[in-house]
Parts: sequence; C-alpha cells; structure tokens
Amino acid sequence: MITIVYIISAVIVSIIFVVSIINFFTAPVIEDKFELKEESKLVSILIPARNEEHNISDCVKSCLHQTYSNKEIVVLNDNSTDRTYELLQHFSDKIKIINGSDLPEGWLGKNWACHQLAKEASGEYLLFIDADVRLNEKAVTSAINEMNFSEAGMLSVFPTQIIKSFSEWLIVPLMNWLLLGFLPLILVHKSNNKSFVAANGQFILWRKNIYHKIGGHSSVKNKPVEDMEFARLCKSNGIKIKTLLGGNFVFCRMYSNLKDAINGFSKNFFPGFNTSGLTFLLFVSLITLASLIPLMIWENLFYSVLLLTLIIFSRIFISIKSKQNVFANLLLHPIQMIFVFVVGIISVYKTYSGKLEWKERRI
Repeated sequence: MITIVYIISAVIVSIIFVVSIINFFTAPVIEDKFELKEESKLVSILIPARNEEHNISDCVKSCLHQTYSNKEIVVLNDNSTDRTYELLQHFSDKIKIINGSDLPEGWLGKNWACHQLAKEASGEYLLFIDADVRLNEKAVTSAINEMNFSEAGMLSVFPTQIIKSFSEWLIVPLMNWLLLGFLPLILVHKSNNKSFVAANGQFILWRKNIYHKIGGHSSVKNKPVEDMEFARLCKSNGIKIKTLLGGNFVFCRMYSNLKDAINGFSKNFFPGFNTSGLTFLLFVSLITLASLIPLMIWENLFYSVLLLTLIIFSRIFISIKSKQNVFANLLLHPIQMIFVFVVGIISVYKTYSGKLEWKERRI
C-alpha cells in the first residue's frame, strides 16, 4: 500500500516539478521589450465596477498615467451601493462614466457589465481590467506591443498578486501554483491544442474585430469563468491567444480577508476546469495527498527526502516567477495544500447547489 502511495505521489510531484522548471525559464512575462511602432490606434480601457470604493480611484489613476496616449477610459458603475459612483465623479472630466442597466435574465453580472462597456467603446483595442488591478505606466504600451509582435487576437495577463495579510497567504498563492505547476504557459500561444488554455479576466486585451468575431460577452453571458471560456473559443476558432505573467507591470490585490478569498477562489476553481465534479474532486484529492505525503510518511527515507526536495524546488521556482515570498510559500505549503482540497469541495458544492455568488449576486 505504501509503495502505491509513493508511486502516485512521485508521479504527481514530478510533473509539478518539471512543469515548474519549464515555466521558470519559458513562461512569458509582460515587460517593456519592444519599441512602439505607432500609436495611431485607439485603445479603450474598460472597467466594470460594483461596490469598489476601496479600489476604483487608484485603478483609474493608474490608467490615466499610461504612457500610451491614444486611449479612452470607460468605467461602468454596476449598480453600486457604496461610494463608487461618487468617487468616479472626481474623474468625470477625464473618463467616461456610465451607469449599468439592470441585469437581464440569462446573464451574469460581470459579463453583462463588460458587454455594456464594449458597446460604448470606440477603440480598435479593447482592454478589460478589474477595478482591483493597478497598472505600471507602461503596461498598456507593453501589452499592445506584445499582442502585435505575437500576432495574438486576445492577450491576457495574470497580475502579480499583492498579498498583505496572513489569510491571503493561505489561498492567493494557489492560483499561480496551479497555473505554473500544471500548465507550460508558453504552450498557450505556441500550441494549437485546445487543452493548453489559460486566461485571466482581471486583464484581457482584445483586437476589437476578434472580440466581435467570437460574439463578445454575449457568447459567454452565463459563464462564471468567462476568461477560460474565451480562451477555449479562440482556440476553437483558430485565433492565437497569449497569456503572460504580470511581472512589474500589472498588479492586483484580489482579497483582503479569508472569507472573500475562499468565496472568490471557489467561484472559479471547479467551473474553470470544465470537467465533471467527480473528476475534479479526484484531481484535487490526488494533488493534495501527493503534496502532503512526503511530510507525513517516512516509511522510505530516500523517497520521502527526494519527493520533499522536488516539492521545495518547485515552490521556489513558482514563487520566484510569480514574484511571491519564497519563504512564506514554503512555510505555509502544508496548510495551502489543505486549502486546495477544502476550497475544491466548497467550489463543487456551491456550483451544483446554485450557491455560487460574488458581489452580493447569485451566480
């Protein structure tokens, strides 16, 4: 029995280790590496905002300070009940503010908000960002250059996560661990295989004609993980996509407490895998056990030390690439792996019971 457990653990840990090395050396990171050819095409920066009084001002400021001058900023106040709209008025002479209409049947909140924003956009590039995102002044220029250089129709960025509290460290790093531990990110762009898809709705840049070609947000109107659905749609239609890490150009603080972190992560975790609940639970069970077994079972000292070494180095590679604190992730690794399992169960339960919600809306 112990031998079988070691074998299963060894296979999974080895996969994570190998993929983490590949990503350490090849995962694309957004940076200022291309010379801007021209700036004639208008980019529309589109921000859906629902109860974002703690984020919206800093987000808008970072957009206004972009070096890419030919831009418009459109913010949709999505029926906020806090001071979001009041704070937006401070920028009324520099941005376009629209009030969102009521959510129609069959749509999810963010998708409906983005659909309305797209209808108001005049740009040939459409950049959708969340209100909790902060941009380096060269982020837009760098993203457009990257899109043109790679000939992508859609470009997405996983922001560098700003993590401040202990509770955030328990869950937030799991997103990049799953991404960089199981998917060679370079293959999202290089391979036509539909299995290699990844996208993050916190920062998605479109060529406007491509966005409308695949149906815009109408095509994913009832999908809780619309970014991954977009990625699959693009690959199915032969459209090149590119996904990058945020590096020093795109940042985000997703959650400020444990409750929001669990709720937010469970909203996307299971639905994002596009598989059955049983298959997903088997997956999270296996990766949790594989990550903990070397810490719990010392029947064979050599194998336990070997597996533990692979886990340590994979966490180091992923943490460095994600610009996260290496020691925090190593120290909290066992607890984080338990949260993978717990949040996975919560995600499946809420999905099947119809209890997923975000921003005080049922999904």
